[in-house]
Amino acid sequence: MSAFVERLQRQHLATVKPYVSARRSASGGTVWLNANEAPTTPAASTQEQWFRYPDFQNTALNQAYADYAGVTREQILSCRGSDEAIELLIRSFCEPGQDAVMITTPTYGMYAISAATHGAQVVDCPLQAAEDGSLQLATEAMITRCLDRTQAKIKLIFICSPSNPLGNMVKTRALERLLDAVGNEALVILDQAYIEFVDSNHPQFDSAALLARYPQLVVLRTLSKAFGRAGLRCGFAIAAPEIIAVLSKVIAPYPLPSPTISEATHGLSCEAIMVMQQQLQRIAEQRERLIAALQQRAWVKKIWPSTTNFVLVNVADAQSLVQRCQQQGVLIRDQSSQPGLPQCIRISIGSADDITRLLEVLPA
Repeated sequence: MSAFVERLQRQHLATVKPYVSARRSASGGTVWLNANEAPTTPAASTQEQWFRYPDFQNTALNQAYADYAGVTREQILSCRGSDEAIELLIRSFCEPGQDAVMITTPTYGMYAISAATHGAQVVDCPLQAAEDGSLQLATEAMITRCLDRTQAKIKLIFICSPSNPLGNMVKTRALERLLDAVGNEALVILDQAYIEFVDSNHPQFDSAALLARYPQLVVLRTLSKAFGRAGLRCGFAIAAPEIIAVLSKVIAPYPLPSPTISEATHGLSCEAIMVMQQQLQRIAEQRERLIAALQQRAWVKKIWPSTTNFVLVNVADAQSLVQRCQQQGVLIRDQSSQPGLPQCIRISIGSADDITRLLEVLPA
């Protein structure tokens, strides 16, 4: 294990031996009598049989995602969505009451919630306005705080790119500056839940190249967004094998159900990826259609640039707008509680019919 990973992990984990489940300790065979399973699934509703425990880490699924992401299978940990990966990182590297995580508001709320429920401190370095009008990393402030020896040790830095709720990308040069300066003092977590919506030529799309340059980087991915499989709860942590080994000490013995493994693996087939990419194009078309229509509405103050499947909009009265839509069966989300985003709503991009109905409901 790399010295910096051994140093950053919670110290008691150095001697912890993870629970070795039946699936983790032995594979192969035709007669499985090592896990106290039933011999069949009585009265199953389908032809599927559910009496076997799933794999700890399914080889086919992890290899399929490794191939898709351009990394090795040893760099992959599949888990119950990105949310579980966030929990695992905090549980593995942050000592309760001692260590801290860094977030950059406005950002995805689960970083702070997961840290708080575990007893880790939360250090916020809010995004700052850039020359192009977007909100970007306050890189130098982040570096200064991360290297400050007089305050709680920051073990994890969470960066959401593409941003939720903003919809834009963190500037790659700023990200690289942060990684270079922080070095092995902390892990930098790059949450790429919406990466498929980004142009494939963007440097952050090639997370494999970033991982090769920065061993302290962890990338989070999911099948919930572009792959359209939110109900499966399947996500991935991608990192150096020694980081994956630490997370593997903490994750549950059977993290993904068998139906999730089966459908997720199918979703990563060449044919399914091609269909997914076709849907991405349709979503982009509907996003631009929505933006063009919103630009004609007087109550719209600002439309934030988006590379994702949602649009953040600054409006005159967010609460009344959300209520108006809800009363007519259309649900959008009020983001006004997010730091720095007063009177902002977030609209997901649905089907063409969904957008048509939304535009009918919105005030002229």
